[in-house]
Amino acid sequence: MILKRKLSVLMLVAAGAFGGAAPPAAPAPAPIVHISNFRFGPQDLTVAAGTTVTWVNDDDETHNVTASDRSYRSPLLNTGGRFTRQYSAPGDYAYFCSLHPHMTGRIHVVRR
Repeated sequence: MILKRKLSVLMLVAAGAFGGAAPPAAPAPAPIVHISNFRFGPQDLTVAAGTTVTWVNDDDETHNVTASDRSYRSPLLNTGGRFTRQYSAPGDYAYFCSLHPHMTGRIHVVRR
């Protein structure tokens, strides 16, 4: 009988019968830009202000991530290397690989 009552209470809680708010949604996974075949993918990425973006070098060649305005530059990223950067303010942030300048990308940061 006790087990049956506990099960009923659990079912009511799961169904929101006590007027409680739904559990908070899990945070979205951090966006990843893959470096592969001498390209950034996705080349254009839109994120909310405060988001941290991670670049992962999937290429056999060394690359880096350099802001077009030169405000930041990653270290050289060998195969499997990672670089992260948080974008706090809305705006467009262009970047490229300074070793291979034809490789370009853009982060579009929007208000939350």
